Amino acid sequence: MSTNSNVSKKGLKDRVALTDTSLLLIITIVVFVVMYVCAVVFLGKGFTKPQTFLNILNENASLIILSCGMSLVMITGGIDISVGQVTALVCMACAVHLDFNGGNVVSSMFLAVGIGLAFGVVQGFLVAYLDIQPFIVTLAGLFFAKGMTTIINSSQFNVQNEQFQAMKTTTVTVPLLGAVNKQGVYVPAYVEIGVIVALVVVILLFVALRWTKLGRNFYAVGGNNQSANMLGINVKLTKFMAHVLCGLCAGIGGYVYFMHVGSGSPSHAAGAEMNAIASSIIGGTMLTGGVGNIIGTFFGVLSLSTIKNIVASLGLDEAWWTNITVAAMLCIFLLVQSVILARKANKK
Repeated sequence: MSTNSNVSKKGLKDRVALTDTSLLLIITIVVFVVMYVCAVVFLGKGFTKPQTFLNILNENASLIILSCGMSLVMITGGIDISVGQVTALVCMACAVHLDFNGGNVVSSMFLAVGIGLAFGVVQGFLVAYLDIQPFIVTLAGLFFAKGMTTIINSSQFNVQNEQFQAMKTTTVTVPLLGAVNKQGVYVPAYVEIGVIVALVVVILLFVALRWTKLGRNFYAVGGNNQSANMLGINVKLTKFMAHVLCGLCAGIGGYVYFMHVGSGSPSHAAGAEMNAIASSIIGGTMLTGGVGNIIGTFFGVLSLSTIKNIVASLGLDEAWWTNITVAAMLCIFLLVQSVILARKANKK
């Protein structure tokens, strides 16, 4: 009797978590659509051009990947504030490797992934197996990456490697989404290679979270460590894997950022970790863990970028207006999450 009761309670919790995730995802998508429609209606024809929307993807492909990795860690109840500086480290290491060490594009890609995995493995081990707070561990990782970036090279420079430049300037034409310019010439819409990479990462992580055992374990561990342990889930390994995947995303996202900017600099991707956290929250990932959706994170990045573009289009170019607007968005979504948590507590 007690076994059946436990199974029923587990099933109810799973349904509640799924409902919470779906509800937050719907809210995120609706908010993005409403914002973009308002931008089209009130801010002129610029937002109606397909290339304007595609440029949001071009400029934020790296952030999409970083935010997806961040969401994985946050779903398990952790956080990783090192991803922005890891991105800068990847850019600088790859730039020096290509221009000064005779490297090629393929070896620079392996270098980027290796750096991301190294941070993920070390930080994941410290968090999962030594039980150190993830904020402290990843804060140390942030400072270490910052120092290593400066040690490799302390100044900004553009990469001159011809093979890399050819890849950087390669774009993918999007059929049927072009527009006629003022000279009457049809200009096809395009996306950068990094956008394709970002979309592949979103799809793979969405499938992993929804239909694999590891993905279900992420939600279970984030929902309740003790319950997950009683269900036979290896909590430590699950947390470790979340940080490893986040580090892998930081490496891939760092290289996508590198392809977009084409340079190395200690100041690259400044504040990217905060944008990744904000995008995850706006996308419906709860700071308390157990609830989140990769598709929601994707729309969270789009929403964050759209609101910044709207603020800029209004002529409010000062940085504080953007920060204030983003802060207001975060407050609203955190309030919504609080309501969801209260509803979840009542159902229990």
